[in-house]
Amino acid sequence: MTTAPNACRGESGLTVNGRLYLLRPTFACLVAAEEEIGPLFALVERAGDGQLKITELAALFWHCLDSREGLDRNEVENAVLAIGLAGCAKPLRALLGQILQGAG
Repeated sequence: MTTAPNACRGESGLTVNGRLYLLRPTFACLVAAEEEIGPLFALVERAGDGQLKITELAALFWHCLDSREGLDRNEVENAVLAIGLAGCAKPLRALLGQILQGAG
């Protein structure tokens, strides 16, 4: 069972196949995301300019999942499509805030 996201730690949640998964932006997760999608500061800038690609969004979510148990990446990508960009805004904002501000 997934615990509730702790906003003070930069955590958020993503519902995939009707189950809430915790997005926890640890250092290791962010390094893995950066390896795939490039520098995180540039990602934040693209997001601020409205230039963030849906593939980058899905990749960031994938790498920041606290547990991938029972999931494959395609399911996360489909969840992003299912909730749409508006539904992705809150978890994305939490992750980007953690990237910019760090832990409180």
